[in-house]
This record gives sequence, C-alpha cells and structure tokens, in this order.
Amino acid sequence: MAFTPLHDRVLVRRVEGDEKTSGGLIIPESAKEKPAEGLVVAVGAGAKDDDGERIAMDVKEGDKILFGKWSGTEITLEGEELLIMKESDIMGIIA
Repeated sequence: MAFTPLHDRVLVRRVEGDEKTSGGLIIPESAKEKPAEGLVVAVGAGAKDDDGERIAMDVKEGDKILFGKWSGTEITLEGEELLIMKESDIMGIIA
C-alpha cells in the first residue's frame, strides 16, 4: 500500500464483529454497529515535542487496538475502507 501517515497518525483496518448473537440470531447488516477494534496497518514517525525531538509511537504495524466509536476519518485506499486517526484516539492495545 502506497500510503504513509504523517506525525502521530495511524492507519487502521476495522476488525469485523460477530454476525450472530450468543443466542444464535443472525444480525442483519443494517443493525450492526461499526466495530471499535482494528488492526494497525501503518504508523507515522511520531509527533515532535517543543524541542523538535520525535516522540516515539506506542503502537506499531500489526497491533490489534481498541478505539472510540467516533474516532478517526474513513478513507478508501485501493478499494479498501480504512480509518486514519491520531494515536491519542486509541484507547489501548489488545493482547
């Protein structure tokens, strides 16, 4: 993929949730919520502090993350829908 986020931004691919409830009911597309989990596809070099030094990113490519429901901006790259967000929008890394 020919896209590199700048500064403290992260490119994320959503991880799709279950299509059935625990009771076995199939959830239609119109009723599904967008998942708040994703895989980090690419990361920027990090923001700069007041002295111009880079602040290292806490996430890396391949990390599975949890982010806020309204976080990020949806973009389409090479026909795939992805999210680009600031690292501060990420709540945590799922082990």
